[in-house]
Amino acid sequence: MKVRIPNNNGGMSQQQMLKKVQQMQEDMAILQADLDQREYTASAGGDMVTVTVTGKHEVTSVKIKPEALEECEGDPEMLEDFITIAVNDAISKAAKASEEEMGALTGSLNIPGMNGLF
Repeated sequence: MKVRIPNNNGGMSQQQMLKKVQQMQEDMAILQADLDQREYTASAGGDMVTVTVTGKHEVTSVKIKPEALEECEGDPEMLEDFITIAVNDAISKAAKASEEEMGALTGSLNIPGMNGLF
């Protein structure tokens, strides 16, 4: 299947289109660097376990309240579940922020014949 790109570039020359794409790439790189540095925090078990991750999905902190150890005494799986839930929630927050902000940036790109590719 061949893709046809309209000849009419919406009044935009190829050079203008190239500049727009290059600017978007620069903006995306800046945004990605910013997103990678951000931290996202989530908790589980009524805030007994709190986890922080970076935009790169790297865990930077795990905090367990002393009462969590008392509550989960004899049931380490419960504490493990709280940690897993908090980690997954923090990673989900980081991924959602990246998706939303990158989508907002690339969604503004309006190159005829290229809709849906960025």
